[in-house]
Amino acid sequence: MKYKILPISIIYINKDMLNQRIDNFMHCRFKNVPKSMIYRIIRTGKIRINKKRIKPHYKLKIGDELKIPPIKVSSNIKNNFFPFNHAKNLLNSILYEDNHLLIINKPSGIAVHGGSGLNFGVIEFFRKLRPLDKFLELVHRIDRETSGVLMLAKKRTSLASLHQQLREKKIKKEYIALVHGSWPIHIKKISEPLLKIRLKNKQKIVLINQKGKPAETFFQIKKKFSSSTLLSITPKTGRTHQIRVHTSYAGHPILFDKRYGKSNLDANIKNKKNINRLLLHSSGIHFIHPKNGNKTYIKAPLDTDFKNYLNNII
Repeated sequence: MKYKILPISIIYINKDMLNQRIDNFMHCRFKNVPKSMIYRIIRTGKIRINKKRIKPHYKLKIGDELKIPPIKVSSNIKNNFFPFNHAKNLLNSILYEDNHLLIINKPSGIAVHGGSGLNFGVIEFFRKLRPLDKFLELVHRIDRETSGVLMLAKKRTSLASLHQQLREKKIKKEYIALVHGSWPIHIKKISEPLLKIRLKNKQKIVLINQKGKPAETFFQIKKKFSSSTLLSITPKTGRTHQIRVHTSYAGHPILFDKRYGKSNLDANIKNKKNINRLLLHSSGIHFIHPKNGNKTYIKAPLDTDFKNYLNNII
């Protein structure tokens, strides 16, 4: 059996990792590593949090610095290798890069990180591509099915600055979506709380529920077609699946949304158009550069499939 050695990695814990046990976190991140090995490197102190030894039941906290030693993993498993077509797409997707940030136009269909049966995502790919970068972390996430702006931090100080901007709602994200039907002119804002649950099959789903977290999304009509509407969308909050759930709640789900959409309407369209991706795109992001303090705007153009679909709509 062939093996490869994964390099030392340092992870800066954010709110998406909060309260996970370190042993469970490691199991999810390194699915091809035997559990016995993970427990051994935790027990022997090779895994450090804030430069200290921890127990397997330690729960991650925001701001923790997790240091993972080199780990030996099998390279005979098919999913260990990032698909060539995805790798090529990611190499061509860089919108902006300096010593502090790497911003890409993520293609639809690529996860931002490994997990849920996937060993590679955007962050793993760029870490493999940039082995000399000592620090590389996701600033935020977007759904696997969604395309568009995705920010990676190349320095811990940059990550901390941008996370603070997210908490203070100083980062503004812009989206474009094509939804079913004629979007009502009077619906310019939806403020409905969202609750994240897991089904018996372990699938994650988000529901409108008064026990959920506050969520607010603003909508503006860009163009109306015979059976669909192109929207410009600005989420005020950043909840999981927020735009997809709010548009579905309004009765106008996004085209080809397999989780919150209308499969019967999508099926009729598929018979006529050669496309099968969620028509939701993160088109731009406003933020303050963590180093120079300049107000910065990065725009991500639509991919060819989305653009061609819009050009051929009746």
